[in-house]
Amino acid sequence: MARISMDCVTSLPGIPLSVLSVPMENKYKCQQCLQVLRKPVQAQCGHRFCVHCFRQLTSSGPKPCEACRQEEIYEEPISILNSNEAFPDNAAGREIASLPARCLNQGCSWTGSIKEYEAQHEGCCEFERVQCDACQASILRSDKCRHSERECEARTLNCKYCKMSFNFKEIKAHDEICLKFPLQCKDCGKKKIPREKFSDHSRICAKSKSACPFSEVGCKFVVDNGKLADHEHSSTMEHLRLLLPMVQSMPRARAEALGPGDWQEDSGLGLYRAPEEGVPVGAGASASTPPVGLEKKVNALENIVCVLNREVERSSVTLEAFAHQHRLDQEKIENMSNKVRQLERTLTMRDLQLSETEQLMRELQFCTFDGIFVWKISEFSRRRQDAVAGRTPAMFSPAFYSSKYGYKMCLRLYLNGDGTGRGTHLSLFFVVMRGRCDALLKWPFSQKVTLMLLDQNNREHIIDAFRPDVTSTSFQRPISEMNIASGCPLFCPLAKLAGKSPYLRDDTIFIKAIVDLTGL
Repeated sequence: MARISMDCVTSLPGIPLSVLSVPMENKYKCQQCLQVLRKPVQAQCGHRFCVHCFRQLTSSGPKPCEACRQEEIYEEPISILNSNEAFPDNAAGREIASLPARCLNQGCSWTGSIKEYEAQHEGCCEFERVQCDACQASILRSDKCRHSERECEARTLNCKYCKMSFNFKEIKAHDEICLKFPLQCKDCGKKKIPREKFSDHSRICAKSKSACPFSEVGCKFVVDNGKLADHEHSSTMEHLRLLLPMVQSMPRARAEALGPGDWQEDSGLGLYRAPEEGVPVGAGASASTPPVGLEKKVNALENIVCVLNREVERSSVTLEAFAHQHRLDQEKIENMSNKVRQLERTLTMRDLQLSETEQLMRELQFCTFDGIFVWKISEFSRRRQDAVAGRTPAMFSPAFYSSKYGYKMCLRLYLNGDGTGRGTHLSLFFVVMRGRCDALLKWPFSQKVTLMLLDQNNREHIIDAFRPDVTSTSFQRPISEMNIASGCPLFCPLAKLAGKSPYLRDDTIFIKAIVDLTGL
């Protein structure tokens, strides 16, 4: 017979009878708590108990079964409850697990089986009323988090300024003494000044007003802390005029303070005279005590000297700070100059890359890969004037190709002629250029080339064709950017472009080049 495990400490007493949706049979009732059996065990007498209730009954040793006594069937040793003789009643447990159940909490509409109630709903129902651990108030489980964070009178909060923990009731009183609590200066309007630094701010606040240090000698100015140094500098002569009467009165006051019975130095002979006869000794002693007004003046002068000393020290510190700042500024200027030079170099490289990219874009915009190229030349009149004047005697067309990986070529046009055609003809030449895939091509270049000046009425084009001389350097594999041009110096008489020429419309001509791709 299996022994009941006693090491589980999370067991609960029976399930409330009202959880059942149907009337409960007595065989499912715990004989101790009189509720629905939870994890039922069966004693050797046949009575069933919750495992929690049975552990409590037998925790101090074997005990007689009260249910046997009530039913008057008590018989030893069968009716003695002993943990060693009891066993889990799995059959009853499965029957109870399948019984229909409902939630007892007001407002909850959950229904299911006893097994689902224990596994999924019990202790998790949002409508269940639980007790707050801090203030012991009864609240809904669904409101527990909100209550703990916002409503509980006994909740613990951290001061958002000094981060110390306090009870909710004490946090407001703490704000009145918190050293990190932010204050606002009424003079300058600055906010978020920690309480521990507010007194320091008040002393240095530029908008806070204080009396002039020379107020003891009559200066009536009350100035902002930030402007006190300016006031002392601008009012130096006024302060000295206020000091002059006090300095002049000091010898006279001292003479008055010394009685006739005191020893005094003769200013002319350097001798000392004795006290005059008839003057009581006590009278001379009392007369030697300086008057109160003199002490005040001396104290005022000492204060003024301290102020002047502080001003000198402050000026020295300021001068040293300026010198240090000047050195820092020089270093920053040098660093910035280096950065500017570096940026200028980078910008130059970027401009070069941009120029190359723009050139490539222009080439790709008009580039063809089938050996046929149409070149549109606008502003013909201006370009020809530039050619006649010698400013731009020749112009090159964008590059075109026999195929994507084929020969790279372009045209060269002299609007005022070249060589034998200078001044009388248009001269048009064909140029083989260095390409990316020249190593894969057949050299020398031997394809037939046809050059055309297009009639914009599509009637009679001017055509000239030639087959390359394979012995000429113009058609060998290029070793520089482009080979020497080869073509037609007498391509088209300039007279054909005069007047209402069909080859020149809207100050524009069209030239077409066709490379025969046979054999490639």
